[in-house]
Amino acid sequence: MRDEFSVLSAFLAVADERSFTRAAKRLNISTSGLSHAIRRLEEQIGVRLLTRTTRSVSPTDAGEQLLAQLRPALSDIRGVLTTLSGLQSTPVGRVRLLCPRVATKTVIGPKLGQFVRDYPGVELEITSDDTRVDLVSAGFDAGIQFGEYIAQDMVAVRVSPDFRPAVVGAPVYFASHPKPASPRDVLNHRCIRFRHRGESVYKWELDKGDESLTIAVNGSLLLDDVDLVIQAALDGAGLACSRIGLHRSPASSCTTRLASNSPPP
Repeated sequence: MRDEFSVLSAFLAVADERSFTRAAKRLNISTSGLSHAIRRLEEQIGVRLLTRTTRSVSPTDAGEQLLAQLRPALSDIRGVLTTLSGLQSTPVGRVRLLCPRVATKTVIGPKLGQFVRDYPGVELEITSDDTRVDLVSAGFDAGIQFGEYIAQDMVAVRVSPDFRPAVVGAPVYFASHPKPASPRDVLNHRCIRFRHRGESVYKWELDKGDESLTIAVNGSLLLDDVDLVIQAALDGAGLACSRIGLHRSPASSCTTRLASNSPPP
């Protein structure tokens, strides 16, 4: 019984029970241990808190003054602890989540309605940002990112199946350009390049069979917005890599699958 909260709770129990024996039984500790704890408290404060006789125990004037402040204070503390323990079964509070825009559309968006219904006590704040940010220093509680971008010291939980990258282009583009048949062929095409804000230009990561390449593609368009990349591809501006624009190609587009590497989300 070395911490102050336990000792003060023990003092309150002795004062309520007017007996060290009954208080010790109530607290499930030894009578001698309880007596020594109260005596150390009195020595620390420098005044006697309890009057002891062979038949009874009662608070002194100093003890009554302490009890007058102690009862409501301990009651408030126990109330807060009870409330906090209830959070284990009923999630409440504010959660700040950071994720790239592709994740907000493919992972977060379809689940928002159900989340709000299941957890009405949770205030969910979502920031969509394609730049890679240190979650802790930026004040976020959690984040979603492709597996290769997750720091080794972070706790990672899979939130989606593997994505299969693909090189995509619109029919209007392929009307005047041959479809690439191998990863190296994209070097001969007009490609729509992408750069995360403040970072280097994204290099296309392509596999075909045993061949694996990381290619710095060519193209006159350099964009930092995923939606704009997809829109430009749909308008025939060039080829785009679905690694940066997943599940946005409608049926009218033409897709050439060259890649099979599947980094975890």
